[in-house]
Amino acid sequence: MVAQREWFETDYYKVLGVPQDADDKALTRAYRKLAKQYHPDANPGSEDRFKEISAAYDVLGDPQKRKEYDEVRRSGAAGAGFGQPGGFNFKVDDLSDLFGGLFRQPQSGRRRGAAAGAGPQRGTDLEAELHLSFEEAVEGAVTSVHVRTNVPCATCGGSGSKPGTTPVSCPRCGGRGVLNDNQGLFSLSTPCPECHGRGTKITDPCPTCFGTGVQRRERQVKVRIPAAVDDGQRIRIKGRGEPGAGGGPPGDLFVTVRVEPHPLFGRRGRDLTLSVPVTFPEAALGATITVPSLGAPVSLKVPPGSKPGRTLRVRGRGLHQAGQRGDLLVTLDVVVPSELSDAERSALEALAKASHGSPRAHLGV
Repeated sequence: MVAQREWFETDYYKVLGVPQDADDKALTRAYRKLAKQYHPDANPGSEDRFKEISAAYDVLGDPQKRKEYDEVRRSGAAGAGFGQPGGFNFKVDDLSDLFGGLFRQPQSGRRRGAAAGAGPQRGTDLEAELHLSFEEAVEGAVTSVHVRTNVPCATCGGSGSKPGTTPVSCPRCGGRGVLNDNQGLFSLSTPCPECHGRGTKITDPCPTCFGTGVQRRERQVKVRIPAAVDDGQRIRIKGRGEPGAGGGPPGDLFVTVRVEPHPLFGRRGRDLTLSVPVTFPEAALGATITVPSLGAPVSLKVPPGSKPGRTLRVRGRGLHQAGQRGDLLVTLDVVVPSELSDAERSALEALAKASHGSPRAHLGV
């Protein structure tokens, strides 16, 4: 890759509005926000700003390019008289590091002299939300999500030119997309300002896409949701994002799942949770009760002397995930009646008289 003049002249971090220590997620969020705001379809006349944003992300979004860009910026070449003979003031111990890292020649397979951003570029990733019922999340589902994405313009077929016309070779760069600047020891290249690195110019833009070659369209993407998906889980659908530019691969689609709560059941990993009310006699004497599950109801033995909040486990009645089946966790909620019949009051008074000692004796009061 050849270092470009604009690397010295342009602060890509400022273009995207992020600090220099921004991580990949922060860079992607900033790029998507700005690209959406300045896309020519949404904001006609913003083509130059959109291209500037794309150029910044093309460098900062690639870890290797970002590392080399940061090294170039730290070297201080921009303030050392870039463009003047003898103006570079690099402080390096081994010039081979400089030549091998910052000013490498184009890789094999890339057109010699082509601009760094003019080759195939991967499409942008897309985000979508999918709302599922509790049962759908448990069982898994095959459904569709709606995404709004770029598609090739239906009028010009993606060329950007008005039907019946074709782009012409840029007269300034001769169709190479770059202008070379020989600095003696170093040979730098900059994207052609007339064609913005494309090598071609559109003399008669398409009236539908205004020369961009793309349109915004809503499309449906089929999504297969695995069983036992969690609320907030992010699922990657490879290759279903924005189409790539210049023959590059498409981006991916990331679907965030939102699961509706169940009126009875909760969830803890593979296990289902359930709160079941029991009477004081059932908790004190023990009982066999019937509780619901996601399948058929199940019988559960409440041991004598069970305290409020005790959790009992019904094995194998949870969720099936990663080849394993979870359990049903039943928490006992001892119900204290707010009103008593005469018979109930008499029975409880008799129990109180028959009780030995006070449960608060250890308090010493």
